[in-house]
Amino acid sequence: MADYLLFLLFTGLRRQEAATLKWSNIDLNDCSFTLTNTKNREPLTLPLTDFISHLLQSRKTAPASEYVFAGDGKAGYLIEPRRQVQKVVELSGVSFTLHDLRRTFITVAESIDISAYAFKRMVNHKLNNDVTAGYIVNDVERLRKPMEQVSMQLLRHFNIDPERKVLYFSIPHEG
Repeated sequence: MADYLLFLLFTGLRRQEAATLKWSNIDLNDCSFTLTNTKNREPLTLPLTDFISHLLQSRKTAPASEYVFAGDGKAGYLIEPRRQVQKVVELSGVSFTLHDLRRTFITVAESIDISAYAFKRMVNHKLNNDVTAGYIVNDVERLRKPMEQVSMQLLRHFNIDPERKVLYFSIPHEG
């Protein structure tokens, strides 16, 4: 559960996009991943930051499933982790929803002056009414630097120096 929450926070994805992510859509060699089950029904390829890459590599050793965040139900992926989130809220004393993690990612991106076009692309928001947006090419490599900048800023908020190459920390789980 901790990895799922960190993944949401460090990617800004919607909960369903992350929950349905399959290992076959992750390219650890190219450091990218592709979402095929998106809200706007358009596939999206994003870069993996160093932090998320390490998180995913550590999950690769988990029991085999086609889904990165496997669930116990028929679907095979994590469906609605309300009880687990409530447990985190109780333990941390911080009330939040899964969508708050997405809001936090977007807020951090904006606070460090990531261009609106880049962060809208990173979170798969459409730019329908913006003529200029149609001229901007935001491929996976163009988004790598802004994604990494957001990741580094989040690590700083955790009091982790991203320059020390401490790229992944584990949160012990109870029983």
